Amino acid sequence: MNGKMHSETGAFSSDGMRAEILNPFVHKLELDNTYDKIKTAIFTVILLPFRVIVILYLIVTAWFLACIGLYGLSEEDLRKKPMTGWRRSLKPLICFIGKMSYLAGGMAISIRGRQASRREAPILVVAPHSSFLDSCIVYATRMSSVIVRKESMDNYVGKLINYTQPVYVWRDDPNSRQNTIKEIIERATSKEDWPQVLIFPEGTCTNRSCLITFKPGGFYPGVPVQPVTIRYPNARDTVTWTWEGPGALKLLWLTLTQVHSSCEIEFLPVYYPNEAEKKDPKLYARNVRDVMARALGVPVLDYTYDDCRLIARAKQLHIPGGAAAREVAEARQQLGLDRSGLDAGWCGAGARWVTREQFGERLGVPDHPALHKLFDIFVQRSSGLVYFPDYLLCTCFLVTQHAPLTELISYAFKLYDSSGSGRVQMTDFEEIATKCVGLSVEDAHNVFQQADAEEKGYLTYDEFISFAQKRSDFAFIFVSDTSHKPKSQ
Repeated sequence: MNGKMHSETGAFSSDGMRAEILNPFVHKLELDNTYDKIKTAIFTVILLPFRVIVILYLIVTAWFLACIGLYGLSEEDLRKKPMTGWRRSLKPLICFIGKMSYLAGGMAISIRGRQASRREAPILVVAPHSSFLDSCIVYATRMSSVIVRKESMDNYVGKLINYTQPVYVWRDDPNSRQNTIKEIIERATSKEDWPQVLIFPEGTCTNRSCLITFKPGGFYPGVPVQPVTIRYPNARDTVTWTWEGPGALKLLWLTLTQVHSSCEIEFLPVYYPNEAEKKDPKLYARNVRDVMARALGVPVLDYTYDDCRLIARAKQLHIPGGAAAREVAEARQQLGLDRSGLDAGWCGAGARWVTREQFGERLGVPDHPALHKLFDIFVQRSSGLVYFPDYLLCTCFLVTQHAPLTELISYAFKLYDSSGSGRVQMTDFEEIATKCVGLSVEDAHNVFQQADAEEKGYLTYDEFISFAQKRSDFAFIFVSDTSHKPKSQ
């Protein structure tokens, strides 16, 4: 695995490995049987405390050594030039202690291939990114410089991260992206002996079922990079940390109560860009992704971090088909459906429950694989039918994703108005509130009763908005920030 790889022969067509994956941001993990539950309970009592104590001891030791190495250096000093002399000589010891902390937790780290020198490859490209435990790559690569948000330094591991002489991302800086790219270029092309820059080009965690779109930031320098893959070949996946799935504490608990787990890190041959890739960082990123996908034996999927945020928001609001929002958008594009065709599909007097043939007729499109995919996303397995308002609501969500939630709610009042009079009854409002505001049925019931102060038995859109404006817990529906999380009653 130490040979060279050129772009002319190293890449493969992503079309040949196009992923048919519903959502790479979902991970399901449950203790399915009694044996697993009993075993986990026993190890929680007899194994977990011992491992936690040893790990904490090792982390504190590594942190203390990092403090020594950083003594007398300011943040400006760390960004100005690489550490040398006795400060740098502490790196092998800190890396050893870091690896031992993983081993103490029952995870053995195995390494395949050879890490290239900085002269051969100034940048290490690591994928897939699927867990906070991927941080082991820092120890495996002899404390390479990571790219980190500056606000992440305000915690107890800040010293350890600072010791890698990271490239900082300043969230409050409007020019943060350009400045980060500029610093990566300076590091990668510098004649000084900086640590290699380590990047996770996916930008977010996935479930390792595919490789999503690589951000081009690390490819702007146009220098050779070394692809590095991470695998967790364990019987039970207790490490994957995605937008939908177990939280960090649960994953850490289940990992530390496994008898043994493993992580495989593989250094692939250095990738040397051709002239076209040097001029086009996005092309360079795509081709490196293809090489890594082939090595991993997984497909590629053109998901991005923005898609991840879109899906997360759809799930928070309980949008029907929200987990497949990206697939819905893709299928609609393939069918030539856009906003202008949205109003043509209002429920009106048409049937609310439709067959596949009726679904295609309502959309006004011919039979097509994308139509089948769209139907399958929303079909109720018990009846084999699609509830058409749910499809329309998901479509409205995609159209209005950057607007305040009030716009989506206005559509919902039309979609779920069973009377067609502009006045929704209790059951209609429950559908609206549970499917695009993120409320529970009970909370929706209570809100309807409070908003219908005159006990008319119905609500209009204007009446609900007037009520919501007076409630601080509904403030989120008036903002257009797509990262804003909905609140429950």
